[in-house]
Amino acid sequence: MKGWEFFLGMMLLSIVGSSLGGCLEAEVVCLRGTVTEAGSGQPLAGVPVGASRLAEIGPGPAEETVPAETVAFTDEEGRFTLEVPRSLPGLDRVVVFTGGGHLENQIYPGVPFAGRLPRRADLLRPEVKPVDLTREGMAISFALAAFGRRETVMVPMRDGVRLATDIYLPPGKGPFPVLLTRTPYGKGSGQPHVGVALRAGYAVVIQDMRGRFASEGTAIAFLDCGWGERQDGYETVEWIARQPWCNGKIGSVGGSAMGITQNLMAGARPPHLVCQYIAVAAASLLPEAVFQGGAFRKALAQGWLESNQFPPENMELFLAHPTYDDLWRLYDTVARAPVINVPAVHLGGWYDIFCQGTIDAFVARQTRGDVGARGRQKLIMGPWTHGLGRREQGELVYPENAQVSEEELLRGVLRWFDYWLKGKDNGIMDEPPVRYYVMGDVDDPQAPGNEWRTADTWPVPATPTPLYLRAGNRLTWEKPGPEEPPQTYVFDPENPVPTIGGQNLNLPAGPMDQRPAENRPDVLVFSTAPLTEPVEVTGRIKVHLWAASSARDTDFTAKLCDVYPDGRSMLVTDGIIRARYREGLDRQVLLQPGRVYEFEIDLWTTSLVFNRGHRIRVDISSSNYPRFAVNPNTGEPFSLEPTRKVKARNTIYHDAAHPSHILLPVVK
Repeated sequence: MKGWEFFLGMMLLSIVGSSLGGCLEAEVVCLRGTVTEAGSGQPLAGVPVGASRLAEIGPGPAEETVPAETVAFTDEEGRFTLEVPRSLPGLDRVVVFTGGGHLENQIYPGVPFAGRLPRRADLLRPEVKPVDLTREGMAISFALAAFGRRETVMVPMRDGVRLATDIYLPPGKGPFPVLLTRTPYGKGSGQPHVGVALRAGYAVVIQDMRGRFASEGTAIAFLDCGWGERQDGYETVEWIARQPWCNGKIGSVGGSAMGITQNLMAGARPPHLVCQYIAVAAASLLPEAVFQGGAFRKALAQGWLESNQFPPENMELFLAHPTYDDLWRLYDTVARAPVINVPAVHLGGWYDIFCQGTIDAFVARQTRGDVGARGRQKLIMGPWTHGLGRREQGELVYPENAQVSEEELLRGVLRWFDYWLKGKDNGIMDEPPVRYYVMGDVDDPQAPGNEWRTADTWPVPATPTPLYLRAGNRLTWEKPGPEEPPQTYVFDPENPVPTIGGQNLNLPAGPMDQRPAENRPDVLVFSTAPLTEPVEVTGRIKVHLWAASSARDTDFTAKLCDVYPDGRSMLVTDGIIRARYREGLDRQVLLQPGRVYEFEIDLWTTSLVFNRGHRIRVDISSSNYPRFAVNPNTGEPFSLEPTRKVKARNTIYHDAAHPSHILLPVVK
């Protein structure tokens, strides 16, 4: 979740470089260089430097921006190392350019351009000198001037802790409306909205969260961002409002972790917070980020905390609270919605790690928010993972209308703030509050779906329609009869089902072919016959499963897949339930071995048209690792490293008395 790479697609780049150097000379060509500040010569850290081969730029409108093929970020000494595979053709004509947020960017050898990405017209100017990467030992440099003014201050909180804060002021006298971002990734890590906002007449404030980078205090992830004992977001907003360069109107902006800080800030109701633009963010941390369905989101929660070097107290705190309690109430902005009073845009993706959080935040504020929030929310959902804007998701490539450039996204961001912070009547609030992408068959250009739609409410009208699990691995619209026998499999926690795609952050994500997992004996596969007509499913999806286990506790997983005519079983969405949480995430009730229970597995929300000739498929199992921590089946208190594991015999029932089914919101 580093920086806005996950908010605005971070220039839609394929990041293969690093500012740390260390090229494997046999495989890549290394281009090294430096970026300094014009005039002072001081090194500039965190500046993206991109490169594109002229042969790959291709024809197109002169004003269209061109994303980089590879990018690196400068280190604290202003140094960067671009690594380009030697196998790529056209390395004798490569254009190199900077993409700093508040800087006057350049194309080598110092040709200026406006914005963070050059246009085709910029790259084809005669002053631009392509770099020849076939020559060894190349080194280039940039000297960039800053746009506007920048200073760093330490903002005091109520307990005396000071938070490091960068302030960017546009040219002119002011005072200005302000855009605030609070981040755990380092305030100097690069935010693509800075330069655009400055040129539009906004001041920009970026702050290191408590205990992170240059800020003082102890870093417990997001705990001090909301309405608890310490309210860092609230106090930062009100500190900004008292500054002479602020006109009293403050908006917040950011995605992923920076979206979570916004949700929590809104729950504290700072008086001078006017509006928000929130992307790919959790709205309630326990069910969406840490213990989904009661199962620990190991790859996401543990992986994120460890990769970002949070203190070990974070994991200790979260693992000590596996059940919804007073700690998690401080992270639950869905329950807090009735006190939230600001309009917001909620931007997300169907394959995003926080897909349901984006939707829940919108619905809660739009329908239950306080005056100022209720009826003033916007929801945008695309066919994307946590990296927004790209056509390529997982193993599928969606049509061109699924791609949204950084430039387009930033235009939407500024349009929102222009309305609420500058009073520009640009019509944005006259548009439908919901815009969503209905996915479809990516191989058939005539297939229904793969289009953007709008709606006045969410969820859109749909008919809850059960598809029943049946004997013979069938999935039918007809209910099962009384004599259909159950199916049993052995769940061995020492040999879990591996994760293949899905709503992941630091694992391969998106729609991926599940056949390698479906071939296992501990995965039950239920499929419809090939569809004679398309079936659109838009809304929240749940599996109602009647099952028994030989264990005191176990997990049940479910996947919804779109089976293409060639046999690919492409994951649409999935979910899990830890059996002890079948009665709710606020209580633990162990199983009686052998007794049949009804379980509800929440697969979150999607929008997809299953095309004619495709099959709808449901996979049932008991593990999805390392997306979720494996259940040891012992019933003992949760531990990341259980001392004992036992096999469980899990039985799935699908007869008239136990009609296991997936409930699909079918749109006609």
